[in-house]
Formats: sequence, C-alpha cells, structure tokens
Amino acid sequence: MTAAVVTTAGLVWFEPWTLLADKTVRETLPVANAPATTPSTRTPAMDPSPSPSPVAPVTVAQGTFVSHEHTTTGTAKVVRLADGTHTLRLEGLDTSNGPDLHVLLSDAPVKRGPAGWRVFDEGKHVDLAELKGNRGDQNYPLPAGVDWSKHPSVSIWCDRFDVSFGAAALVRV
Repeated sequence: MTAAVVTTAGLVWFEPWTLLADKTVRETLPVANAPATTPSTRTPAMDPSPSPSPVAPVTVAQGTFVSHEHTTTGTAKVVRLADGTHTLRLEGLDTSNGPDLHVLLSDAPVKRGPAGWRVFDEGKHVDLAELKGNRGDQNYPLPAGVDWSKHPSVSIWCDRFDVSFGAAALVRV
C-alpha cells in the first residue's frame, strides 16, 4: 500500500507524461495601428486620406536560446509595436514539455550548462505567463511599466522544480 501511495504521489508531482506530449503554437506577430493623431477640423471630403495603416513591428533586441536542463533551441525577440507597446516573441522554439513551465524575464546573466540552470528566479524577474507550448512561435505582451532592458534574459522556467529548461540573452539590435 505504501509503495502505491509513493508511486502515485511521484507521478502526480513529476507528471512524466508531459514529456511525451508536445504542444505546438503558431501565433503570428501582432500588428497594431499607429497611434492616433490629434483630431482634425477638416472633413473627409476636404482630406480624403485613409485611416491609419498598420506599421511594421520593429525588433529592438534578440537572442538565441541555449540549453539548460533540457535541450532548447529557438530565438527570443523583444518587438516594439506601432502603438509603442512591447511584446516578447519566441520564434522556432523547441524544448521539452514539462509541468508548470513559465516564461521569465530576468536580470540574471545567461550561463551555459548546469551553472545557468537555477539562477533566473534569484534576482529580479518578471513571470510573463505560463508557456503556451513547447514548440513553435508565440507572443507574450510585456506589461506596462516593465523595463525589459533591466531584465535582459529570457528563461523557459520550470516553476515546479526551480530549473531553467533553456535561456536567451537579449541583445539590442
């Protein structure tokens, strides 16, 4: 009986089946309209210019993932949208699935190998959200008031085991 309880508890805690189930996300990069200008006193007949058109997003920083606890590849980008907001975009992400995975912005430096596995929740960090999927392209809006340049690292963080699956240093472009 005790062995069954320990085995069940271990399975519930480790969730090994998540390693076997990939989730692919294919989000497109968001496009926002340019900020509104001061209203004009001119009528549409006097000024037939079209409404604001979408402005292309601009990548302001990016980095390539290095593997930590699990093999992780892909690119992380901070993208400024036309309305001035920023989004963290993960492109071509490929990592293991796991329990309780989150996307963290951190002030910790990205270190290769086991030295980088556990550093991302020690200093200042922002938990952006649960990881949407362990593969593909996905977007995470940066909260207003968060200065991403003070958090120049991104980690795919397993909150259950306090370990980074992989991380990328964000370098201004």
